[in-house]
Amino acid sequence: MKRSGRQKEARTTEIIKQDEERNEKIMIKRSEYRGCVKANVLKEDWDTTLAQTKTLVQEQKEQNKVLTVCLYQHKNMLFLYMETLQEGICPETLLAPLAPYMEQWPEENGLTPWAPMYHIYHHSIPGDVSEWVKERASNENRIGRIAFLKPEKLFSYTYWHYAIVQEGLLKGDKYQYISLHENVLFSYFEEPRHNVNITGKEEESKVIDGWMAVDPESHFDREKACGNNFLVIDPILLV
Repeated sequence: MKRSGRQKEARTTEIIKQDEERNEKIMIKRSEYRGCVKANVLKEDWDTTLAQTKTLVQEQKEQNKVLTVCLYQHKNMLFLYMETLQEGICPETLLAPLAPYMEQWPEENGLTPWAPMYHIYHHSIPGDVSEWVKERASNENRIGRIAFLKPEKLFSYTYWHYAIVQEGLLKGDKYQYISLHENVLFSYFEEPRHNVNITGKEEESKVIDGWMAVDPESHFDREKACGNNFLVIDPILLV
């Protein structure tokens, strides 16, 4: 028995509605990790393994398990930014081919090649996927930077940036995400920047005045960052 035009239209509308509801339920989880490449790893071996890993990550993206994965390197240090769409996605499995070439970090639950970084700063909270990605730049404009905090300034930096987030008024790049491990900051953002704030209110931040009053420049060990507060580092895997 053939369906009428109205039945087909109703079925199409139902499928679209189900897809929209499914997308609304998908939660975007953002996270950052730090790793360390072993000494004396051959560049040829490392490059080959990175290519293999990128293929695996692309497969995960095609299966809607991850939204974006960006890996950066500075000397022997690795910094990873991830947006995942399913529970249980972790760098140990997602980037498994890299593990034999990486040092192991001693964490609370044992050794791991990827040390979780503590998130402290952002300007936006992801909603549904389509809304989140609509201003997304090309891969070439996904920027990773690092900074080294002076040990005596670590908690001051964390305090003020957490306070700015809690207030939610300061505008900055929608995709910016800063995390901390030891005294090392890793900052991810995208260009061209799409400036937003957490609350959506058009009000001036008052907390930023407190941050400016404690001399932001004094918090950074610029010698370790080649004369910069934040040093842009090389992307080695962008999906």
